[in-house]
Amino acid sequence: MARIRDVWVNWFEGEENGYNVCPFHEWRSDDRIEVLDIVEVIKVTDHLYLQLENSLDTIPQPLLEAVYRKSALRKNMSKLPLDYCFIATNGTSTIIVDTLGYETPVRKSRLTPRQEKLALEASEQSEDPRFGDEREVEEKEYHILSPHPEYMQGLTRKERQLKQLLFMIIDQLDTSGQDAEIRYWYTEWSPENYMAIQMMSGDEALHELFKEVRVGWGKDHYELCEAMVKGQPFFEKLWDMQHESEMHK
Repeated sequence: MARIRDVWVNWFEGEENGYNVCPFHEWRSDDRIEVLDIVEVIKVTDHLYLQLENSLDTIPQPLLEAVYRKSALRKNMSKLPLDYCFIATNGTSTIIVDTLGYETPVRKSRLTPRQEKLALEASEQSEDPRFGDEREVEEKEYHILSPHPEYMQGLTRKERQLKQLLFMIIDQLDTSGQDAEIRYWYTEWSPENYMAIQMMSGDEALHELFKEVRVGWGKDHYELCEAMVKGQPFFEKLWDMQHESEMHK
């Protein structure tokens, strides 16, 4: 099997959706970048690639056995073997995975353009068969806290993270908000529909609000999110963290 050296990684931990594993051009100066001394390149089927990228499902045992301790982290002047770390490619895309010793893709990273080119070339030159997963596939269920990729398509890293913050606040409204509060926030989003909103139940208003804000991202989304975080320390902290990170790009 092929290997490549000096691989820069920017780990995103516990991410089940590939859109949250940021491409190289979205990395920030305050991200924690590591350099792996050597990493195994594994060819996988399209199905297994999508599974690794968009789930935290168990990795097939044959693949784990094939990569066991073949990749290593460089630390000072020594190399530290990583139990299950590898670059997966379906021939067109790449993602690097580290299980932290478990059997699931606990953390993931994209590659730099140069390293991705090297990984794709290495996989083309290798005659190794592709690893797959024969288990029956269940269609992934998306929900407000794990939004469908189409709602994140075309957004920047900051926009995606703020949109997920907005969804978190709306989800909290669903569990703890009063009908009047829900109608208030829907009216803030759509003031021209004030009279119709007042005739809605809380559930109806929340459903319509989510249906409308889930599409795209713009000035109205930003201002609604900014208003809804106020007075909620946990959400305010997430809001502030996102803006502080943006300053370090």
